[in-house]
Amino acid sequence: MARLQSQIVPFRNSHQAAWIYFVVNFTRSLSRLEAALNKQSKRLAYIEDETEMIDLVRLILGRQGFTVLGANGGREGLDLVRKELPDLVLLDLMMPDMDGWDVYHQIKSEELTRDIPVIVITAKAQDIDKTLGLRVAKVEDYISKPFSPQELVERIELVLSRGQKVTPQEN
Repeated sequence: MARLQSQIVPFRNSHQAAWIYFVVNFTRSLSRLEAALNKQSKRLAYIEDETEMIDLVRLILGRQGFTVLGANGGREGLDLVRKELPDLVLLDLMMPDMDGWDVYHQIKSEELTRDIPVIVITAKAQDIDKTLGLRVAKVEDYISKPFSPQELVERIELVLSRGQKVTPQEN
């Protein structure tokens, strides 16, 4: 105990203590603000044929500071991804107009969109489907429906923290 006390440096006056307290708390606040701004600037495209699911995910992620751009179906989703170049794509696999795997392969085959991370969100919950998605197709993550809001947010934040960033090329 005496050793710990000898390491504590007393403040010269209350102004010095107040100033140090202010700087420490200000630095912590800046760190929290920076984290919130980084999260808020993230734009996600959700390609899904059920508009209710798009609305639900938009609500969940909007509360966490994300912007969710919804696309009703595969063809509309491809157009959205090409136009907006989101930070991440959430992709349903079973859609009537275009299979989700076809959408995925189109995204990954185009130079401008190939580096956008893709998380599959689908009702295909069998182990073989997940294994094919993660190991063969190399999607960044695979979430089975139904999922919890917390799981969705955590998985998105994990993929985004890996640092994959798309920068549009100028012509």
